[in-house]
Amino acid sequence: MSEVEKKPIDFMGARKFASVVSIALVVIAVALLATRGLNLGLDFTGGTSVELEYQQAPALDDVRQALEGAGYEQFVVQNFGSDTTVLVRMAESENDKLAQEVVDALSAGGDELTLVSSEFVGSQVGEELKEDSGLGMLIALAVVLIYVGMRFQFKFGIASVVPLAHDVIVVLGVFSLFQWTFDLSVLAALLAVIGYSLNDTIVVADRIRENFRKMREGDSEHVINESIHQTISRTINTSGTTLVVLLALYFLGGEAINNFALALIIGVVVGTYSSIYVAANMLVALGVAREDLIIPPKEGLAGQEEEEEQPPEWLNRM
Repeated sequence: MSEVEKKPIDFMGARKFASVVSIALVVIAVALLATRGLNLGLDFTGGTSVELEYQQAPALDDVRQALEGAGYEQFVVQNFGSDTTVLVRMAESENDKLAQEVVDALSAGGDELTLVSSEFVGSQVGEELKEDSGLGMLIALAVVLIYVGMRFQFKFGIASVVPLAHDVIVVLGVFSLFQWTFDLSVLAALLAVIGYSLNDTIVVADRIRENFRKMREGDSEHVINESIHQTISRTINTSGTTLVVLLALYFLGGEAINNFALALIIGVVVGTYSSIYVAANMLVALGVAREDLIIPPKEGLAGQEEEEEQPPEWLNRM
């Protein structure tokens, strides 16, 4: 057997160190979530929603400054349907006069606007949203486990779900550390991170399966390392172009989608790392081998091949 070719970067050579880093990140994130929790937005805590119609499209930053000047602290300002319609969500308790007070505060600067509607969303709705969102993420991970297990092999299913859970926990830990607002847009970003990370992981897993069937030398770590080398350029290019778009959204998209873009930026970085190290580490830890990926021959095929290999009867008579 020829000597196994050495690669410039031995990804699997650093897998033990990467395992320590991954476990540390998850433990710290869980500790932060247990002690500090998440800074839940109005989507989960409830509050008052006020819809306003302006004569001319206002600058949302000016609307926020006017509300801050009036003494309001926890609120969200965004366009609703058109540039002239503004939705203000506030963490104030139910108050019949609150909507008119908001109109008075915003019209004090000379802007012409009218009150379209006002409604109060209680905390019970927020609790239901939290439960439904958590259940939705668990269902998503379960579906991924089933799909990848059927598409590849059960060990690959486990090695795909663990990185997804790792990515979600780390993103939640970062939001808990800095107490950034966690609302429905961030939840949507987490689901997008699951999809992005899964896509990257499946690309690597598909190449690993292919190389296990093609390569005749080297152990599991060598095959996995070779597979990562063959897909690393695709991974870096995909992550790089995605980050360019997300950075543009973060810096130019406005305050309404800042947390959404921020969660995706963190998720893409962590997801790229996990598709290389967490998924590959899990495959090595689970002891994936060529025998797990060999396609079993169909019944009767072997006998058929033997019959085809025998010489024809007329040739035996010669």
